[in-house]
Amino acid sequence: MAKGVQGYSWTMLLLFCAIQELGAWAMHTAVEGPSLGQPRDPALLAGGRVKRGWVWNQFFVVEEYTGTEPLYVGKIHSDSDEGDGSIKYTISGEGAGTIFLIDEITGDIHATERLDREQKTFYTLRAQARDRQTDQLLEPESEFIIKVQDINDSEPRFLEGPYIGSVAELSPIGTSVMQVMASDADDPTYGSSARVVYSVLEGEQHFTVDSKTGVIRTAVADLDRETQDRYEVVIRATDMAGQLGGLSGSTTVTIIVTDVNDNPPRFPQKMYQFSVVETVPVGTAIGKVKAEDSDVGENTDMTYQVKDEEGMEMFKVTTDSNTQEAVITVQKPLDYESKKVHTVVVEALNKFVDPRFVDLGTFRDQTIVRVSVLDVDEPPEFHPPSNLMEVQEDAHVGSVVGVVTALDPDTANRPVRYAIDRSTDTERIFDIDANTGAIVTGKVLDRETAGWHNITVLAMEADNHSQVSRASLRIRILDVNDNPPELATPYEAAVCEDAKPGQLIQTISVVDRDEPQSGHRFYFTLAPEATNNHHFSLLDIKDNTAAVHTQRMGFNRQEQDVFLLPILVVDSGPPALSSTGTLTIRVCGCDSNGAIQSCNSTAYVMSATLSPGALIALLVCILILVVLVLLILTLKRHHKSHLTAEDDEDMRDNVIKYNDEGGGEQDTEAYDMSALRSLYDFSEIKSGDGGGGPEEGVPNVNPASELHALPQWVQSPDLDFSVFRDYISRKVEQADEDLSVPPYDSFQTYAFEGSDSPLPSLSSINTQSSSSEQDFSYLGVWGPRFRQLAALYAGRRGEEDSEE
Repeated sequence: MAKGVQGYSWTMLLLFCAIQELGAWAMHTAVEGPSLGQPRDPALLAGGRVKRGWVWNQFFVVEEYTGTEPLYVGKIHSDSDEGDGSIKYTISGEGAGTIFLIDEITGDIHATERLDREQKTFYTLRAQARDRQTDQLLEPESEFIIKVQDINDSEPRFLEGPYIGSVAELSPIGTSVMQVMASDADDPTYGSSARVVYSVLEGEQHFTVDSKTGVIRTAVADLDRETQDRYEVVIRATDMAGQLGGLSGSTTVTIIVTDVNDNPPRFPQKMYQFSVVETVPVGTAIGKVKAEDSDVGENTDMTYQVKDEEGMEMFKVTTDSNTQEAVITVQKPLDYESKKVHTVVVEALNKFVDPRFVDLGTFRDQTIVRVSVLDVDEPPEFHPPSNLMEVQEDAHVGSVVGVVTALDPDTANRPVRYAIDRSTDTERIFDIDANTGAIVTGKVLDRETAGWHNITVLAMEADNHSQVSRASLRIRILDVNDNPPELATPYEAAVCEDAKPGQLIQTISVVDRDEPQSGHRFYFTLAPEATNNHHFSLLDIKDNTAAVHTQRMGFNRQEQDVFLLPILVVDSGPPALSSTGTLTIRVCGCDSNGAIQSCNSTAYVMSATLSPGALIALLVCILILVVLVLLILTLKRHHKSHLTAEDDEDMRDNVIKYNDEGGGEQDTEAYDMSALRSLYDFSEIKSGDGGGGPEEGVPNVNPASELHALPQWVQSPDLDFSVFRDYISRKVEQADEDLSVPPYDSFQTYAFEGSDSPLPSLSSINTQSSSSEQDFSYLGVWGPRFRQLAALYAGRRGEEDSEE
C-alpha cells in the first residue's frame, strides 16, 4: 500500500472555519500544481502523471474564544485517504498536543485553550501523514501557520504618564504646551482596533488637543498666572477611530502656568514716616520700605533710587538683594537746629523688563518718605576746626600759644569749659584757660628735644560735663639759634715726616642742632691761640667744610710727634654762635709711596691689631684645648684605676687573641706582649736569670740581648694575687650551685694518648720532679718562638723553687 501511495501527491484541504464573532468564513483548499511538488518516481513522470503537493494557506483562529467546546481551527486531508483509517495524521511544533489537538483519523484541528493575540500572534506547526501500520511518512512533513485573529479587546493606555507641562502666561492661542501619546495593544493591521483619536474631557475651556497627534495647545490668550497658576486637563484616547463601540482610556495632564514680568512694582503706601535723632552717625539705616510685585522669581527683582535732589543729598537708598527692600541710610550729618523734617521721594522699578509687555504701563512706582529729626543735647563744637599752632622755642613760661573756641550747638547755647587731656600731655608742657580756651606754655620749650607736640583739648558744657567733645591740636615749636656749631667728630689726622707744603691732611665738617629756615652756613678759621702756627693752614671751602694743609717742608717726630690745631667755627645766626674744636695731628713715618708705617714708634694702622672679638675667640680656643688635655688625663687615670678596682670584672675581657702565626723564626715583632703586661708591671728577664743554664754542647746565648721582650714570670714580693684567687673561688662556687648553666672555664682531661706511640708524653701536668730534665732554657736557641716558650717554663720553675 505504501508503494502505491508514493505515486500520489498530498492534497491539503482547508475546510471552512466558522468565526462566529465576526461572521466570516476562511476556506482552505487543496490545489494541484506541478510546481509545488517534486516527482518521486521517474516512471510515474514518464507515464504522464504529475505529483500532487501541499498548498498551504494560513489557518485563522479568533482570540478570546469563550465557548465551552474546543474551537474548530481547520482540517488537513490527503486525496489518498479512502476513509478506511489507514492514514494517521499528526502535527508538531508550537502548541501541538497542548493548545492544538488533531484527530488522527479525520485530520480535524481544534484549539483547546483561550488565545490572546496580544501575547502571541501566530503559531508555527508541521503536519505529517503516516501509514498507520508501518508508521512511515507517506509524504514529507510540511509547515503551516495558525494565526490568532485580533478582536478589539484592548483599550488605549497612556504609558508615559504622569504628564506635567508648562506654558507661559499671556501666551497666544494655539501655543503648544506638550504632547501626549496612547498605545493600543490590538493589531494595527487588522481593522480599526488600534486606531486612536484624542479628545479633551476636562479643561476644554482653556486647552485643546489634536485628535491625531495628541498635541495640547492653548485655547485662550488670557492665561494669568496671578489668577490661576495650575490647570488639571483630562485627555481621553479612543480606539476604533472614535466610532461607537470603541474602547477608551484617559489621563490627567498637569499644566503649570509660568510667570512673565507683566506686573509692575507697587508701594502699599504712598507715604512713610520715620524719625531719627540728630546725632545718628553717617551710614546708619533709619528705615526700610518695600514695593510689592505679583510676579515671582527674577521678575520681582527691583532697584530703588532717590528721585528728589534734597533727599539725594542727605540720604542714600540701597536694595537688599535677599528681601528686595529699600534701605534708607543717612548720607550726611543731621542737624535739628538747621532742619527738622526731610522729605525723600523713593522710586522702585523692575530690574528686568519684558519688552513684550511695555504697553501694559510703566513698570515703576514712587512713594514719599518723611524723616523727622529729633533734638538731643549735643556736646560743644569747635570753631574753626584748625588744629595747628606755632610757638617760638624761646617763649617764656606762660606765653600764649593760641586760643581754641567751642560753642554749644543746642538752642540753649550753654557756656563751655575747656581742659587738656593730660594723657596726651603727661609732662604738663601746656596749660589752657578753662573759660577762654587760651593755651599757654607751662614749661620751657626746646625744639631740639621735641619739635612737635600733639595734645587733645576737651570742651564740655559748664553744667553737664558728660557732654564732651574732643579736638586734636598740633603745636609746632619754631627754631631759634641757641646751639653753637660743633665739629662732626673728634678729628685725628696724620702727617708724614717728609710731607711737602700744601699737602691736604684732613677735611672737616660741623653739625648744628638748630634748623634755620634759610639753611646752615658755617665759617671756619683758626682760633686766636693758633695765630702763631706756622705748621698748618686752614682753608674755608665755602660749602660748610674746611680743609687743613701743611704749611712747611718736613716734620720730625723725634722733636714733636703731636700737633693740636684749634679751629673756630661760627654759624650764620642770628645771633651768630661759635665754638672751638681741636684737630689732633700726629707725625708718622711713611714709606716711599706715602703709606703710613708707624706713629710714635707704634704701628699707626690699628686695623692690624686684634679686635676684642678676636681676642675673645682666641681665649675660648685656648680654654677648649686645656679642657681637652684635662679630659684625656682624667680618662687615662680612670682607665688605670678601673683595671685594679673592679673585683667582679670578667677576666675574659682581658684575653688577647692572636690568630696569625707571624713571619717565621726571625720575626721578633710578631706578638705584642705589652697588652699582657698592662695589668701588672712585670720586669724583663735579665741576663743570667731564669733558672737552669745551658746544657753542654749548646752555645751560650746572651739572654739580655735576645730575650729582652720576654716577661719574667717570677712572682714579685710586692704583688698580691689574692684578688684573683677570691674571684676564681666565687666563680667556681657559682658554677657548682647553678647546674643548668655551663661554667665559663672547662677543664678537659685527655688520659688516653693512644697505643704504640714512639714518643713519650711531653705533658708536665702530672710531673712532680724538679730535676734538671725540667729545665727548658736550652729551647731559647731554637728561635724566637721557642725562646718565648723557654722563658715561660723558666718563670714557672722559678715560682716552684721559691715555694719550696
